[in-house]
Amino acid sequence: MAGPVTNRDAGSPDAAPRTGVLGPGPDQPAIRVALMPKDTNAYGTIFGGIILSYIDQAGAVEAHRHAPGRLVTVAMREVEFHAPVFVGDLVSLFTETVRIGRTSLTVRVIVEAQRSMGGGKVKVTEAEVVYVHVDAEGRPHPVPAAP
Repeated sequence: MAGPVTNRDAGSPDAAPRTGVLGPGPDQPAIRVALMPKDTNAYGTIFGGIILSYIDQAGAVEAHRHAPGRLVTVAMREVEFHAPVFVGDLVSLFTETVRIGRTSLTVRVIVEAQRSMGGGKVKVTEAEVVYVHVDAEGRPHPVPAAP
C-alpha cells in the first residue's frame, strides 16, 4: 500500500505538503495482542472500545516513527467494524502513514484476527487516526522534516 503520495493536513491552510514514500508499508504489525475474557461484552465478543484503544496505540507507534516526542490523538476517522473479535483470537494491527502535514500525521490502521478455532485470518476493523505533534505546553509543533 505504501507508495508515492502527496500529503497535506486536512483543512489546515498553512499545511506544508510532503511527497514521497512514507515508510515500509503494512508488512509487519505495529502491535499484536491476544484477547482475553476480561475484554468481552455481554454477547461474548470483544468490546469495540477495546479494539479502538488498540487502534490508537498502534497508530501512535507508527506516528512516532515520523514525529518522536509528544503526540495527541485528535480524530479517528472512518472506523469500520467488519467482523467480531472473539476471546482467544490473536489480533494484529497493521499501520501505514497516509499523510504528514505541518503539525499532524494521519495513520491508517488495519486490524486482522487470527481465529483461535482454526478459522483463518479475518480483517475485522480499519480506521484512520489523526495525531498532532505538540510541545511541552500542548501547543501544535511542526513535525520534523524527513531526512
